Amino acid sequence: QVQLAESGGGLVEAGGSLRLSCVASGSIFRIVSMGWYRQAPGKQRELVATINAGGGTNYADSVKGRVTLSRDNAKNSLLLQMNSLEAEDTATYYCNVRLYVNPMNWGDYWGQGTQVTVSS
Repeated sequence: QVQLAESGGGLVEAGGSLRLSCVASGSIFRIVSMGWYRQAPGKQRELVATINAGGGTNYADSVKGRVTLSRDNAKNSLLLQMNSLEAEDTATYYCNVRLYVNPMNWGDYWGQGTQVTVSS
């Protein structure tokens, strides 16, 4: 079993900042990558940012320059710092972790989602 604990969502005014946290626990052999995705009402889930085991990051064009993703490998935790938030950032944000539960078997795991609402 793998659990993802998300925190940090909320309501913020446009131009403000929020920090989202995700901590993975349970049967973890090795984490391949971690990331955040988001889904707005009526839209498909989309990538926000990901980070691989080596620390390499990938950001959606819509958030580049406003978002920073960092990872603590020792704690299996992920931090998404979001600045200069816009109304278009309003969505449910989901933590994703791709990991091996043993040397042979891997899977994608999702958090329950945390709501981010940006008022304009």
